[in-house]
Amino acid sequence: MTYALNARWTYPTTIHAGAGKIADLAFHTGTAGMKRPLIVTDRGLAHLPFITAALKALTTAGLAPALFSDVQGNPTDLNLDAGIQAFRKGAHDGVIVIGGGSAMDVGKLVALMEGQTIPVWDLEDIGDWWTRADATRIHPIIAVPTTAGTGSEVGRAAVLTNTTDHTKKIIFHPKMLPVLVIGDPELALGLPPALTAATGMDAFTHCFETFCVESFHPMADGIALEGLRIIRDALPRAVKNGQDLEARTMMFAAAMMGGVAFQKGLGAVHSLAHPLGAIHDIQHGLANAVILPYVVAFNRQAIEEKVARVAHVLEIEGGFDGFMAWLLAFRRELGIPHTLAELGATAARADEIAAKALADPSTGANPRKMDQDDFRRLYLAALSGDLTIS
Repeated sequence: MTYALNARWTYPTTIHAGAGKIADLAFHTGTAGMKRPLIVTDRGLAHLPFITAALKALTTAGLAPALFSDVQGNPTDLNLDAGIQAFRKGAHDGVIVIGGGSAMDVGKLVALMEGQTIPVWDLEDIGDWWTRADATRIHPIIAVPTTAGTGSEVGRAAVLTNTTDHTKKIIFHPKMLPVLVIGDPELALGLPPALTAATGMDAFTHCFETFCVESFHPMADGIALEGLRIIRDALPRAVKNGQDLEARTMMFAAAMMGGVAFQKGLGAVHSLAHPLGAIHDIQHGLANAVILPYVVAFNRQAIEEKVARVAHVLEIEGGFDGFMAWLLAFRRELGIPHTLAELGATAARADEIAAKALADPSTGANPRKMDQDDFRRLYLAALSGDLTIS
């Protein structure tokens, strides 16, 4: 396989990683120039002690924070609209996002869109659409992840569901990259095993799909491979013992590595996971985890050599087949279901899901070119557990 050895690379922001780093939030908020920060989180975190502590610390430091938590698992334009109204009501000057991928998406989009006069859909990640935004009206963002999965804390994009047609869109602007990230693994110690596994497999999928993309980006490739190795070692530990601070720390690092690396591109796993989230409200990382082996099997002719390299890095014998056997065993160890049917999906909307997957921005980077029938077959295979798809 040959491709042009030319590219444009962008890498991320300042990251403060380690246990107890959340204690420095007020200092970093002031350094970022915020005086009236809006904390954006999700409904499940809003009343937890570390959110209360963050609000108190910011207030004690002489700042005027407020809390917005109307964020659902697969966030929609309605969540964004509510967040923008909260930002304006409090005359805020920046956003602190504390949470998982959903909160990250909404918080980053609030910071992006509050000062714009165009619809958010005009900034979809297509070509140079991002230049339509008034960059001078984008507010600073501090990101504090509480799960190790999406890597959105080091990304310049966010995913949002359009409630009109139930389509997930990727919105992009370079200034959505947080000015600072606090990666404190203590915030994830109470994460349930199932959510730890799902978010961890999201990070694994980011690293794996990125490495398989056929473009020249050796920095992304190196980060992706090391991310896979870290997840292999740390994720089972974090699932088995949620209080394992070292495993949690390593998973935070791996999630950010996946988020950095996948600027290279993703693929058909994400193309299918996005409409599944929008239509069936399936948690994104869990959808990725279930779909991954079916896409690996489908893409085999295009990725066999790269998968053999992944297998070598992960010390798996048997090349492609050895990796596939390991992946299936790894999912079982983590408690990941084998089929989409186990998540409540059915064949009833297969054509709609296939059409939305084909239109997803991730499809263009998939190593094997696809049409709508390919996506329909992939979806049905993942429903039934058919790994013979080719």
